[in-house]
Amino acid sequence: MAKDTPPRWDRRMQQRLARGEAAALGELYDRFASLVHSLAHRVLDDDDAADRVTREVFGHLWENPDMYDPKQGSMRSWVAKVTRELAVRRLRQTEAEAYEASGDGSAEEAEELEQKIRRASTAARADYIVRSMPAPLWNALELAYFQRRDYRQTAADLGVTEDEARRRLRLGLQLLSTANTQAPDGSSPPGNGRLL
Repeated sequence: MAKDTPPRWDRRMQQRLARGEAAALGELYDRFASLVHSLAHRVLDDDDAADRVTREVFGHLWENPDMYDPKQGSMRSWVAKVTRELAVRRLRQTEAEAYEASGDGSAEEAEELEQKIRRASTAARADYIVRSMPAPLWNALELAYFQRRDYRQTAADLGVTEDEARRRLRLGLQLLSTANTQAPDGSSPPGNGRLL
Protein backbone atom coordinates (compact mmCIF):
# COMPACT_ATOMS: atom_id res chain seq x y z
CA MET A 1 0.00 0.00 0.00
CA ALA A 2 1.36 3.46 -0.88
CA LYS A 3 2.39 5.69 1.98
CA ASP A 4 -0.31 8.29 1.24
CA THR A 5 -3.08 5.71 0.82
CA PRO A 6 -5.41 5.79 3.83
CA PRO A 7 -6.51 2.62 5.54
CA ARG A 8 -9.40 0.89 3.85
CA TRP A 9 -11.77 1.57 6.76
CA ASP A 10 -11.14 5.33 6.56
CA ARG A 11 -11.87 5.42 2.82
CA ARG A 12 -15.01 3.36 3.17
CA MET A 13 -16.25 5.39 6.12
CA GLN A 14 -15.83 8.64 4.20
CA GLN A 15 -17.72 7.19 1.22
CA ARG A 16 -20.53 5.90 3.42
CA LEU A 17 -20.87 9.25 5.20
CA ALA A 18 -20.89 11.05 1.85
CA ARG A 19 -23.76 8.77 0.72
CA GLY A 20 -25.67 9.68 3.88
CA GLU A 21 -25.66 6.22 5.48
CA ALA A 22 -26.97 6.66 9.02
CA ALA A 23 -25.37 3.36 10.01
CA ALA A 24 -21.98 4.82 9.10
CA LEU A 25 -22.49 7.67 11.56
CA GLY A 26 -23.42 5.13 14.23
CA GLU A 27 -20.28 3.13 13.53
CA LEU A 28 -18.15 6.28 13.57
CA TYR A 29 -19.75 7.26 16.89
CA ASP A 30 -19.12 3.83 18.40
CA ARG A 31 -15.48 3.97 17.38
CA PHE A 32 -14.65 7.56 18.36
CA ALA A 33 -17.19 8.85 20.91
CA SER A 34 -14.99 8.22 23.93
CA LEU A 35 -12.04 9.91 22.22
CA VAL A 36 -14.16 12.91 21.24
CA HIS A 37 -15.70 13.30 24.68
CA SER A 38 -12.39 12.98 26.52
CA LEU A 39 -10.65 15.51 24.26
CA ALA A 40 -13.55 17.95 24.59
CA HIS A 41 -13.55 17.50 28.34
CA ARG A 42 -9.80 18.07 28.46
CA VAL A 43 -10.27 21.46 26.78
CA LEU A 44 -13.48 22.53 28.52
CA ASP A 45 -13.20 20.84 31.93
CA ASP A 46 -16.99 20.47 32.00
CA ASP A 47 -19.01 17.28 31.34
CA ASP A 48 -22.10 19.05 30.00
CA ALA A 49 -20.05 21.22 27.65
CA ALA A 50 -18.09 18.13 26.52
CA ASP A 51 -21.40 16.36 25.82
CA ARG A 52 -22.56 19.32 23.68
CA VAL A 53 -19.27 19.42 21.79
CA THR A 54 -19.45 15.67 21.22
CA ARG A 55 -22.87 16.11 19.59
CA GLU A 56 -21.56 19.05 17.55
CA VAL A 57 -18.55 17.07 16.36
CA PHE A 58 -20.60 14.16 15.08
CA GLY A 59 -23.07 16.58 13.49
CA HIS A 60 -20.17 18.31 11.76
CA LEU A 61 -18.70 15.00 10.58
CA TRP A 62 -22.10 13.93 9.24
CA GLU A 63 -22.64 17.20 7.39
CA ASN A 64 -19.08 17.59 6.09
CA PRO A 65 -17.54 14.20 5.22
CA ASP A 66 -15.89 15.79 2.21
CA MET A 67 -13.68 17.89 4.54
CA TYR A 68 -11.73 14.74 5.38
CA ASP A 69 -8.59 14.57 3.26
CA PRO A 70 -7.03 11.09 3.48
CA LYS A 71 -3.69 12.52 2.34
CA GLN A 72 -3.52 14.61 5.53
CA GLY A 73 -3.89 11.68 7.92
CA SER A 74 -6.22 9.09 9.34
CA MET A 75 -9.92 9.47 10.05
CA ARG A 76 -9.05 9.25 13.74
CA SER A 77 -6.68 12.22 13.52
CA TRP A 78 -9.27 14.22 11.58
CA VAL A 79 -11.95 13.48 14.18
CA ALA A 80 -9.53 14.54 16.94
CA LYS A 81 -8.64 17.76 15.12
CA VAL A 82 -12.30 18.66 14.54
CA THR A 83 -12.99 17.93 18.21
CA ARG A 84 -10.14 20.07 19.45
CA GLU A 85 -11.11 22.96 17.22
CA LEU A 86 -14.81 22.86 18.13
CA ALA A 87 -13.94 22.58 21.82
CA VAL A 88 -11.56 25.54 21.57
CA ARG A 89 -14.25 27.53 19.77
CA ARG A 90 -16.70 26.69 22.57
CA LEU A 91 -14.13 27.65 25.24
CA ARG A 92 -13.45 30.97 23.48
CA GLN A 93 -17.15 31.70 23.29
CA THR A 94 -17.80 30.77 26.92
CA GLU A 95 -14.85 32.74 28.24
CA ALA A 96 -15.66 35.78 26.09
CA GLU A 97 -19.23 35.75 27.42
CA ALA A 98 -17.91 35.55 30.99
CA TYR A 99 -15.58 38.51 30.41
CA GLU A 100 -18.38 40.54 28.84
CA ALA A 101 -20.73 39.74 31.72
CA SER A 102 -18.14 40.86 34.26
CA GLY A 103 -17.66 44.14 32.41
CA ASP A 104 -13.93 43.52 32.13
CA GLY A 105 -12.47 43.45 28.69
CA SER A 106 -8.90 44.58 29.10
CA ALA A 107 -6.07 43.56 26.82
CA GLU A 108 -4.52 41.64 29.72
CA GLU A 109 -7.66 39.56 30.16
CA ALA A 110 -7.87 38.91 26.43
CA GLU A 111 -4.25 37.68 26.46
CA GLU A 112 -5.01 35.55 29.54
CA LEU A 113 -7.93 33.99 27.68
CA GLU A 114 -5.76 33.20 24.66
CA GLN A 115 -3.12 31.61 26.91
CA LYS A 116 -5.79 29.51 28.59
CA ILE A 117 -7.05 28.39 25.18
CA ARG A 118 -3.53 27.54 23.99
CA ARG A 119 -2.87 25.51 27.16
CA ALA A 120 -6.15 23.63 26.82
CA SER A 121 -5.54 22.94 23.14
CA THR A 122 -1.99 21.74 23.82
CA ALA A 123 -3.22 19.48 26.63
CA ALA A 124 -5.89 17.98 24.37
CA ARG A 125 -3.33 17.40 21.63
CA ALA A 126 -0.95 15.75 24.12
CA ASP A 127 -3.78 13.49 25.33
CA TYR A 128 -4.52 12.49 21.76
CA ILE A 129 -0.85 11.78 21.06
CA VAL A 130 -0.56 9.61 24.17
CA ARG A 131 -3.74 7.69 23.28
CA SER A 132 -2.47 7.15 19.72
CA MET A 133 1.12 6.33 20.61
CA PRO A 134 2.28 2.79 19.81
CA ALA A 135 2.29 0.62 22.94
CA PRO A 136 6.07 -0.01 22.93
CA LEU A 137 6.77 3.73 23.05
CA TRP A 138 4.15 4.41 25.69
CA ASN A 139 5.35 1.52 27.86
CA ALA A 140 8.91 2.87 27.77
CA LEU A 141 7.75 6.39 28.69
CA GLU A 142 5.55 5.09 31.46
CA LEU A 143 8.42 3.16 33.03
CA ALA A 144 10.93 5.99 32.68
CA TYR A 145 8.81 8.95 33.68
CA PHE A 146 6.01 7.66 35.86
CA GLN A 147 7.84 4.83 37.56
CA ARG A 148 11.16 6.76 37.54
CA ARG A 149 13.26 4.05 35.94
CA ASP A 150 16.44 4.93 34.07
CA TYR A 151 16.90 3.63 30.52
CA ARG A 152 18.80 0.56 31.76
CA GLN A 153 16.01 -0.43 34.15
CA THR A 154 13.44 0.35 31.45
CA ALA A 155 15.28 -1.92 29.02
CA ALA A 156 15.41 -4.73 31.58
CA ASP A 157 11.70 -4.34 32.47
CA LEU A 158 10.73 -4.37 28.79
CA GLY A 159 13.10 -7.17 27.86
CA VAL A 160 14.82 -5.10 25.18
CA THR A 161 18.35 -3.83 24.64
CA GLU A 162 19.44 -0.55 26.19
CA ASP A 163 19.76 0.95 22.71
CA GLU A 164 16.17 -0.06 21.94
CA ALA A 165 14.96 1.43 25.24
CA ARG A 166 16.73 4.72 24.45
CA ARG A 167 15.26 4.70 20.94
CA ARG A 168 11.73 4.15 22.26
CA LEU A 169 12.13 6.89 24.84
CA ARG A 170 13.51 9.31 22.27
CA LEU A 171 10.71 8.60 19.78
CA GLY A 172 8.03 8.85 22.46
CA LEU A 173 9.37 12.20 23.63
CA GLN A 174 9.61 13.45 20.05
CA LEU A 175 5.95 12.59 19.52
CA LEU A 176 4.94 14.34 22.73
CA SER A 177 6.97 17.41 21.83
CA THR A 178 4.72 17.97 18.82
CA ALA A 179 1.80 18.70 21.16
CA ASN A 180 3.14 22.18 21.71
CA THR A 181 3.70 22.91 18.02
CA GLN A 182 1.91 26.03 16.90
CA ALA A 183 1.93 28.22 13.83
CA PRO A 184 3.48 31.71 14.21
CA ASP A 185 0.03 33.22 14.74
CA GLY A 186 -0.60 30.89 17.71
CA SER A 187 -2.98 28.57 15.86
CA SER A 188 -2.46 24.85 15.57
CA PRO A 189 -0.77 23.46 12.46
CA PRO A 190 -2.90 23.23 9.31
CA GLY A 191 -4.60 19.97 8.49
CA ASN A 192 -7.87 18.15 8.10
CA GLY A 193 -11.10 19.76 9.11
CA ARG A 194 -9.70 23.20 9.92
CA LEU A 195 -12.60 25.08 11.45
CA LEU A 196 -11.21 28.11 13.25
